[in-house]
Amino acid sequence: MSLDVIREAVIGTLLIAGGILSVSAGVGLLRFREVLSRMHSATKPQVLGLICILTAMAVKFPNWGTITSVMLVALFQMMTAPVSAHMVGRAAYRTKHMRGDLLYTDQLKRMIDQAERKKEAEREKERARAAEENGAD
Repeated sequence: MSLDVIREAVIGTLLIAGGILSVSAGVGLLRFREVLSRMHSATKPQVLGLICILTAMAVKFPNWGTITSVMLVALFQMMTAPVSAHMVGRAAYRTKHMRGDLLYTDQLKRMIDQAERKKEAEREKERARAAEENGAD
């Protein structure tokens, strides 16, 4: 077996794996009913599929321009996909578009309740201050 045959086999395997992962991400978006499940299927397999395809490109065209472009695209994808998924999940949570009974632990609820209690305390102080000013007049 020559090195070119091995390299082509690696490229083919990476392309097939990347395609399967990307298709599974699309199927997950269509099939899953819950926001968090859709978010998970939209980010993890999609990013891994893209990385497989980019790696196949880097193996097929091993020059500095291709490798740096592939690395930048993979880096930006890995940086932005988790952030966007986090924002989608947080927005779904706050707008009540998700099922809370599916969560094992609800860590965000404690933080939101704490923030709401703090806002309510500030409103009460403001009301007391306003009532004091009206009573002093």
